Amino acid sequence: MSYSMSDLLQLVVSEGASDLHIRVGCAPTIRVHGILHRVEGPALKPEDAEELMRSITSEEHIQQVRERGGADFAFAFGEAARFRVSVFKEKGNFGMVLRQIPSKMLTFEQIGMPESIKELLFKPRGLILVTGPTGSGKTTTLASLLNIVNETREEVHLITIEDPIEYYHKQKKALITQREVHVDVPNFAEALRRALRQDPDMILVGEMRDLETIEAAITAAETGHLVFGTLHTTGAAKTIDRLTNAFPTNQQEMVRIQLSTVLQAVISQLLIPRIDKPGRVAAFEVMINTPSIAALIRDNKTFRIQSDIQTGMKYGMVTLDSFLIDKYLAGMIAREEVINKSQDPTTIMAKLQELDLAQAVGKNDGKKK
Repeated sequence: MSYSMSDLLQLVVSEGASDLHIRVGCAPTIRVHGILHRVEGPALKPEDAEELMRSITSEEHIQQVRERGGADFAFAFGEAARFRVSVFKEKGNFGMVLRQIPSKMLTFEQIGMPESIKELLFKPRGLILVTGPTGSGKTTTLASLLNIVNETREEVHLITIEDPIEYYHKQKKALITQREVHVDVPNFAEALRRALRQDPDMILVGEMRDLETIEAAITAAETGHLVFGTLHTTGAAKTIDRLTNAFPTNQQEMVRIQLSTVLQAVISQLLIPRIDKPGRVAAFEVMINTPSIAALIRDNKTFRIQSDIQTGMKYGMVTLDSFLIDKYLAGMIAREEVINKSQDPTTIMAKLQELDLAQAVGKNDGKKK
């Protein structure tokens, strides 16, 4: 075989790639700044893919793949990096995707988060949700937020429940307990129930993927803990609908009442390719739960939340569309990205035309002088 896993992982690290794809029938493929690139070399045969997979996968995980069709775990590539690995079967062959977990935590400023997010870390209780599609940087954002807690709050016990653990947090000022699903505890819901007896102040739920976990997270937030969770949703309104709709119809009204009181904020994010230099930039929408938004949640009028976010700047709220416009004006992202990623493309296009007109008038005035 012409590929070694060590060489491929070294390539991922040196190129600053986010992912490595191992698939039968094509050469290994890496994703750099959101774009896929094939590694030079022959297509992988079934035995090549299996050999690469076995070089980093335990027998226990291989057994899981055979029985359930997939397995997830994390491992360290020496001192260079850590990887989150998903092994699966495809057309009867083994395949893998390895996601590089950055070894250095990015600071709040490097990520470019709105300042209002930092203030949420000092709330005594409630539910803070970080949402966005897969690969939008949710884990990196949460790791950065927890690092701020770790560096500034010595009175806090923080329990994380992850599948798998991605960032290892060293003990600084806070006391941190990191538990891995399938290694330290069978599932998220069980870990959350146990966490309530472990004297936590804050709890991070790596993924709120089922009814039991969502229910346990809301209960933990109600009983005086600050709970962070992630969901694969875009935008505050869709996130609240997703949580509510996870419950049976006869419980949804009660859940809306619970959410209206425990929800502190919904932070939605996307990663967008930069045009000023290599890399990607995070774009955020921030909804802070005000009495007005709480009433909309309670009354099942989440479709009106967007207009509250637009007028809620004084509470620290940020709309995704205004954030995109700011990054465009700063020369960081392309015009097409602003239109494609915006929540209201029609309004955004009108706004961009206004800006173009203002710039054209400004240039003409300059020439006349």
